Amino acid sequence: QVQLVESGGGLEQAGGSLRLSCAASGNIFRINAMGWYRQYPGKQRELVASITSGASTNYADSVKGRFTISRDAAKNNVYLQMNRLKPEDTAVYYCNANLVFRDHSGTYRFADYWGQGTQVTVSS
Repeated sequence: QVQLVESGGGLEQAGGSLRLSCAASGNIFRINAMGWYRQYPGKQRELVASITSGASTNYADSVKGRFTISRDAAKNNVYLQMNRLKPEDTAVYYCNANLVFRDHSGTYRFADYWGQGTQVTVSS
């Protein structure tokens, strides 16, 4: 099995910074991409930033220039550095990994995994 564990959320004032971390563990063969999504109450989850195995990055327009996604491929970790936070960044943030893992029968399978979510609250 595969697990994604997030950390680093919390309460911050507008203009401040937070850093989210996500560690993927388990019987992982290859990670194709990892990303961060956020979800507002009553809304669908939306992409914040993603990074591929080739280190190509993609950002939502609303966070460009403020957030930076990075990864430690050796540890299967991904990070989101969030600077110049705004109240509208308040949401639950989820880590996502698109990967190949080996199941109990030894078969390689593609899958998307999600973390449990971490709350980010930005006060004005």
